[in-house]
Amino acid sequence: MNKDTTVLDSSRAPASDALTELLREGARELIYKAVQSELEVFLEKYSLQELPDGRKSVVRNGFLPSRKVQTGIGDVEIRVPKVRDRSKSGIKFNSSLLPPYLRRAKNVEDMLPWLYLKGVSTGDYEEALRSLLGDGAGGLSASTVCRLKTKWLEEYNCWRKRDLSGKKYVYWWADGVYSKVRHEDRICLLVIIGATEDGKKELLAVSDGYRESSDSWTELLTDLRSRGLQVGPKLATADGALGFWKALTMIYPETRQQRCWVHKTANVLDKLPKSMQETVKTSIHDIWMAPNKEEAEKAFDLALKQYGVKYEKAMDCLRKDRQEMLTFYDFPAEHWVHIRTSNPIESMFSTIRLRTSKTRNCGSRSTVLMMIFKLAQSAERRWRRLKGHKLLGEVITGIQFKDGVRCTEHSDRSAA
Repeated sequence: MNKDTTVLDSSRAPASDALTELLREGARELIYKAVQSELEVFLEKYSLQELPDGRKSVVRNGFLPSRKVQTGIGDVEIRVPKVRDRSKSGIKFNSSLLPPYLRRAKNVEDMLPWLYLKGVSTGDYEEALRSLLGDGAGGLSASTVCRLKTKWLEEYNCWRKRDLSGKKYVYWWADGVYSKVRHEDRICLLVIIGATEDGKKELLAVSDGYRESSDSWTELLTDLRSRGLQVGPKLATADGALGFWKALTMIYPETRQQRCWVHKTANVLDKLPKSMQETVKTSIHDIWMAPNKEEAEKAFDLALKQYGVKYEKAMDCLRKDRQEMLTFYDFPAEHWVHIRTSNPIESMFSTIRLRTSKTRNCGSRSTVLMMIFKLAQSAERRWRRLKGHKLLGEVITGIQFKDGVRCTEHSDRSAA
């Protein structure tokens, strides 16, 4: 953050699990923006008051001295902005979220889920603030909350229209999640994450539709191309049931396809009795963990032979998209852990599903999209770089790999 922003430094917070880190990151962002919104509302209130010489009477004037607030996730150092009253009439800015007397947060473990997962409506902020400061604390005003949500929606609208010219993505992960918005309105949220040339994962697209149909995905991919993304990724990973694949073939036909092994395993096990699920799961594991494609094919044939007679439907499900299940063997072995499944997007969706389950029947379509965009942005800061990212350049230039290893013949031709 620059010097004009509220600073919340949780670097001294104790180490915790990934979920706690994600919640901390989301809470920090919400608190920062909430305080800034409070300040803007305050300055707007006095915007018409002027001195005889025409200067504004109340203006921004740096920060109050920093102080630490003890929380359940460690000491957090904060700096609250202050204003200058040139008329000397005693006007001061006090944040209702971070009042001067606050030194120790109460029930912080309750506050974080409220702020981060339950939402930003007026009622939710009142309850979250009460959890932080106690029953006697005043909440954020409705105008502050509305201003905050309006800003987020503006950010989302600018982001979804951004220019993508010159962008290149080596890999994509795509998926969809359903969210119920009011009783009669059920939308499907379409999300794409891309891996850039330097191995960083980026949120590429968040859109809505009524179902995971090829029409919805075609509209999304067409929009990406119209904004300058002329070249598709080298490989895309997603669930086999999506209409995404038909749309991808139409818009980016050069992109190779990889079906997600997590989705495939779940679909196969769902068609088996519980007594057989662990045994078959081990056989499936032997396929995608094989050191090379030949061994994977043998494990595939063995599984179909062992269980095909008794569990025909399950094996038909496993057999479907067989070649697309093994595409990852044609890419660097260092990348297999990333491209065999759509886990990068599934981990983000776990938070989104929790968020949307909290707010079903109480939000508009635009509000749901805006909040999911903000949640995804927060999660993006913690995404890890791809292993073996130095090999991405070779994938982009078309160097061929077999069983995860660079093909010698192709390398010799390139050298010549």
